[in-house]
Amino acid sequence: MERHYYWVSIADVPQWYITTPVPASGGKFEEPWMFGEGHSLSDPGPIKARVRNPGQKRAFVFAGIERTPIVSEAVANVFKTLAPDDIQAFPVTVEGESERYFIINAAKTIDCLDEAKCREVQHYAEDDPFPESAGQYRWINGLRIDPAKTEGVSVLRPRKFKTAFIVSEEIKDALEQVGNLGVSFEPVTGPHE
Repeated sequence: MERHYYWVSIADVPQWYITTPVPASGGKFEEPWMFGEGHSLSDPGPIKARVRNPGQKRAFVFAGIERTPIVSEAVANVFKTLAPDDIQAFPVTVEGESERYFIINAAKTIDCLDEAKCREVQHYAEDDPFPESAGQYRWINGLRIDPAKTEGVSVLRPRKFKTAFIVSEEIKDALEQVGNLGVSFEPVTGPHE
């Protein structure tokens, strides 16, 4: 039986906006996008983030322009229980909040895109202002991955399109049980609707 996967993205629901996480000691991370790169990280030490727009507090949001996954303890426990080898959970203090929050780092990048089944694919050109991105995907509409190439992982970022935070159906179902999410789930396996 084919496994199903979903692209987790920002939902169109009222929600708070949390800024890009920074070291608790002050300053900024040298690579603030590191939590979206899809590889294991060294322990970054104590981390903090602030609420820029109070909005409605949610159990799972993407923070800052780097789209760092920040989750409640209940959501973190879903990831720790169902995908312990696929993620890293780093505690983050959200300014003004007494509850515990975590950054979820998808620690695996897998070459699993099924370009032929995607609706539309745009690549970065050789003359793009970011030459290091040449050959990478600029954007994909109707993203599809090949579940046979996921190496059995439950949380991943696709190689050449690390923007996408992908979870298995098992993770999706467990997250929906927690509820109060600021994210939506777009299928990335199976036929387009």
